[in-house]
Amino acid sequence: MNAVVFETKRLSLRQMTPSDVPALLAVFGDAETMRYYPAAFDEARMRAWVDWNMRSYEARGYGLWAMILRATGEVIGDCGLASQQVGGIQEVEVGYHVRRDLWGQGLATEAAPGCLDYGFGIVGCHRLVSLINPLNLPSRRVAEKIGMKLQREVEWKNKPTCIYEIKTSATQNPKQPPP
Repeated sequence: MNAVVFETKRLSLRQMTPSDVPALLAVFGDAETMRYYPAAFDEARMRAWVDWNMRSYEARGYGLWAMILRATGEVIGDCGLASQQVGGIQEVEVGYHVRRDLWGQGLATEAAPGCLDYGFGIVGCHRLVSLINPLNLPSRRVAEKIGMKLQREVEWKNKPTCIYEIKTSATQNPKQPPP
């Protein structure tokens, strides 16, 4: 269950476990980090988030993974794939959250390409999206740095949302044809 999904120069990503709740709460419980969400998480909401991801690993073979700083072994956030319903269409989203004291170090930008590889190569997606609040410029920059393009703005979950997308290229081989 704790197997590493993939590694980068500075990071390891693995499935979340209930023991990650305290470290993840340092990210999701921070009001500034969560300013584009309805509210920062409390411990119950954090446990529900971990449980939701654990169910996703079982049902879909992916979810948001715990992001581990290899130098220290600390859980510093998450990055991965999430199944989302947007305008009646089932999407696979690349999402990322990093502890605030580590912002600006390129950690989400370093982790996210591994999620693209996993989504296209392992899951077999033809297209991946990121759903980002228009005012969240740092998250928008991460999406752009990993090759995503702004597709459009929509109202999603009662708030304005930018849909960034990236599609498989001729060099990538998804396992299955697009839906």
